[in-house]
Amino acid sequence: MDILQSINWGIIAPLLIIQGILIIVAIIDWAKRDETNGPKWLWLLIILFISTLGPILYFIFGRNNDA
Repeated sequence: MDILQSINWGIIAPLLIIQGILIIVAIIDWAKRDETNGPKWLWLLIILFISTLGPILYFIFGRNNDA
């Protein structure tokens, strides 16, 4: 458990919070949309499993701007 004490949580904690908020906002937006650019189920997997980059990719490429 020494490794957990050696981590600089002052830097890591805000990044984890931002990542969590980004994922939550992306999932809420994904759930409200009837259609996305590409399969909707695939965008959910991208949001959940590609860490911080997944929600960003969803907001740039996955959202259907008609909705």
